[in-house]
Amino acid sequence: MAYIGIISDTHGFSDSRVMDFLRPVEQIWHAGDFGSMQCLDRVCVFKKDFLGVYGNCDDYHIRQRVPYMQEFVCEGKHVLMMHIGGYPGRYDLRAVRLIEAYRPDIFVCGHSHILRVMNDRHYGMLVINPGAAGISGFHNVRTAVRFHIDDGNIHDMEVGEWTKSIDSQF
Repeated sequence: MAYIGIISDTHGFSDSRVMDFLRPVEQIWHAGDFGSMQCLDRVCVFKKDFLGVYGNCDDYHIRQRVPYMQEFVCEGKHVLMMHIGGYPGRYDLRAVRLIEAYRPDIFVCGHSHILRVMNDRHYGMLVINPGAAGISGFHNVRTAVRFHIDDGNIHDMEVGEWTKSIDSQF
């Protein structure tokens, strides 16, 4: 069994509220726009078991540390993660090409700052966008997602929600 936490669009910000929500998870997936090397380093130190992709706002240094996309298997589920992805019926063209090439069970993306968890019947996959965990952007609520994957079954999915007010940075 794996306990997964997903965040995106931190844009250089991480605080104790989000990290407390992610503390019990075993692995963090970050769907891009870290915003700073310091934020990337904080997440990597916080959870050694970490997978991430760079986003459109991430600089050269971050792009040297994390790839454009990740494709992997977690507890029997084939996962594809990239930053700019979209959602059923509104996928980015590059995302469609990768989805059709890899045929994932779970597609994780960020970028929109909008929390979405949806089934895509056409591609037979679960689409997860954790929204934005940082304070930069148009969103009013910061969000993150966590769930269990056990022998190919996803269960006990939870959403964390926080205001954009700043408490102590992690």
